[in-house]
Amino acid sequence: MQLPTYLSASDITEQVGLALAEDIGQGDLTARLIPEDAHSTARLISRESAIIAGTAWATEVFQQLDPAVEIDWQTKDGDLLEANAVIAIIRGPSRAILSGERCAMNFLQTLSGTATITHEYMRAVEGSGVKILDTRKTLPGLRKAQKYAVLCGGGHNHRVGLFDAILIKENHIMAAGSIAAAVAQAKAINGSVMIEVEVENLDELQQALDAGADRIMLDNMDLETMRQAVNLTNKRAELEASGGVAMDQLRGIAETGVDYISVGALTKHVRAVDLSMRFID
Repeated sequence: MQLPTYLSASDITEQVGLALAEDIGQGDLTARLIPEDAHSTARLISRESAIIAGTAWATEVFQQLDPAVEIDWQTKDGDLLEANAVIAIIRGPSRAILSGERCAMNFLQTLSGTATITHEYMRAVEGSGVKILDTRKTLPGLRKAQKYAVLCGGGHNHRVGLFDAILIKENHIMAAGSIAAAVAQAKAINGSVMIEVEVENLDELQQALDAGADRIMLDNMDLETMRQAVNLTNKRAELEASGGVAMDQLRGIAETGVDYISVGALTKHVRAVDLSMRFID
């Protein structure tokens, strides 16, 4: 899967470098049990059904440790694998494979976990036309990686950070004085980016519409209020449902007619995919 514009090869290099420094430090003491000239072949498998994401990070781990390590990927990012499917065959110096094993699997299991849960959320709204969005509730230092994993799972990205869109929330409105004042100031600062306003009721929705917001976030609204919000908006702005959205609520929210559902759990409540690496010779 092609990397999005906000994620570069240098980002991956930097993230992997930090992870290796954290894990190996001044050197892998345990790997020294293995003869320096030993070579091995290892098989990496997924012990459960999963959407794979993070192969570039795993490749970079072994490249930084020893370019002699070769990885024969049996799958690619975005693929759905069944339990016990082979992800990759890894060949090369035994020490480098052992030293990189945990870092490579940490990236793969975490990003695949994000991709897999995103896939499940997308299946829940299949056919509705609603897009599932991530949020900024990401693991520190892994935002771009996790947002890429969301794409691998079929989801969509909200803003990457505070720099590429303006989201006006309750505290911003209070500080600015009103929704109208906050939106006017946002347009004066940068009218070329998306301006979104979070609202909690239909009165605030009308204020956001009158102010000319591009997108309006319906925060913790019940289904009936969401339906009224869709009718009131009448396509004058995009609508995004948000606020502790659980899997069993998705279909009902999607059927109200909103355009997006944002889900912090995609990147915040990470359950790593169960992976295993074993030497086979």
